[in-house]
Amino acid sequence: MIHIEENKDIKELTTFGVPAYCRFFCEITSMQELEEALAFAQEKELPILMVGGGSNILFAKSWEGLAIHIALKGIREEKPDDNHQVLVTASAGENWHSFVQYCINKNYGGLENLSLIPGNAGTSPMQNIGAYGVEIKDHFYSLKALNIQTCAIETFSNKDCRFGYRDSYFKNEGKNRYVILEVTYRLTSENHHIVTDYGSIKEELLKQGISEPSIKEVSEAVIAIRNNKLPNPKVTGNAGSFFKNPLLPVQQFNSLKEIYPEMPHYEAPENQVKVPAGWLIEKAGWKGKRVGNAGVHDKQALVLVNYGNAGGMEIYNLSENIIRDVNKIFNIHLQREVNIII
Repeated sequence: MIHIEENKDIKELTTFGVPAYCRFFCEITSMQELEEALAFAQEKELPILMVGGGSNILFAKSWEGLAIHIALKGIREEKPDDNHQVLVTASAGENWHSFVQYCINKNYGGLENLSLIPGNAGTSPMQNIGAYGVEIKDHFYSLKALNIQTCAIETFSNKDCRFGYRDSYFKNEGKNRYVILEVTYRLTSENHHIVTDYGSIKEELLKQGISEPSIKEVSEAVIAIRNNKLPNPKVTGNAGSFFKNPLLPVQQFNSLKEIYPEMPHYEAPENQVKVPAGWLIEKAGWKGKRVGNAGVHDKQALVLVNYGNAGGMEIYNLSENIIRDVNKIFNIHLQREVNIII
């Protein structure tokens, strides 16, 4: 029988660590418990909030419905006909970084650049998480999700998920319609494709005297970079990158480049150019700035932090001010990556 708690503060389940009160809360570890939780919400006519690793959510107010913490566990493997590849499936409640390390320890390549990203495996496809030149869609094979309305389990292919930059079907038409149960990735078991040209990976590897890295060495380099640049959410509350890197039409980018020739940028599909949001925020004067109990990290302007006693609305208002200033200076509207409860 599922255990439903009332007026529960789940701040400990979120990486921002702000008060996160929910009218009703439960943790599910099996399909039976999930079905019971959904039936409870339907009976009470409650909105549902799925909570995984809590790394992509900010409570700016209480949740007046049922919050369901997905704690489904398990990892399994399958060898397809191609002996150089392996399908690895993680249940939704598996910690993402632990899953990546599991794959690396098995010498399964593809996810090493995504080491130390906070959150759980089940939420990884939702926003097509990415880092250092690799995105989920590059190695995603399929997922299984429960249709909340019909209670049927459906399978989604890579194409079905409609992955975009920090985007997917589950953030748009499929939002609040499905509970992701497990995710499968197609990884290499040998002849790995090593990606080191993005960001400072190559520089970190050279510092260590490594010219032909293994997937484990790439992972260790990424971990070192992230530990150096990003705050540990267990020490300083944060949700990693708070904003998306904006994609600009080539014409708009060229106009800005004339004014800011030093503006860093990366090629993007469909005649667009990706500009680092962190650079825009820094140029707008927000890097390292603190307002009350909230602030912008002094080493990475993409990261908004809770200095210990911030409320969710305090962090949200900070993000609003940053969006306003960047738009005023560059005519670029930053978009949040984080899901806001407001």
